[in-house]
Amino acid sequence: MTGFITVFLTVFLAELGDKTQLATVLFASDGERNRLLVFLAASGALVASTGLAILLGLAAERWLSLLPLKLIAGTGFVAIGIWMIIRHIQGG
Repeated sequence: MTGFITVFLTVFLAELGDKTQLATVLFASDGERNRLLVFLAASGALVASTGLAILLGLAAERWLSLLPLKLIAGTGFVAIGIWMIIRHIQGG
């Protein structure tokens, strides 16, 4: 159960305020759209993208087993964070 809670909280917190969630807010705020349809479509998209991530993770485990995947992922997140900070400083 601890593994489930760890994954759930990590993904849940990572998704808060991201572009996907903001797009869902915009769709839901459109008075002409059915809120249930927005919920189902957004949920389906998240499930599909998560499924793709699982498949990529399986492939990465097979092909990159000699490399420390957590180090690669962490480096990627740090690089994205630095890039976002630089863009903010530059006014972009």
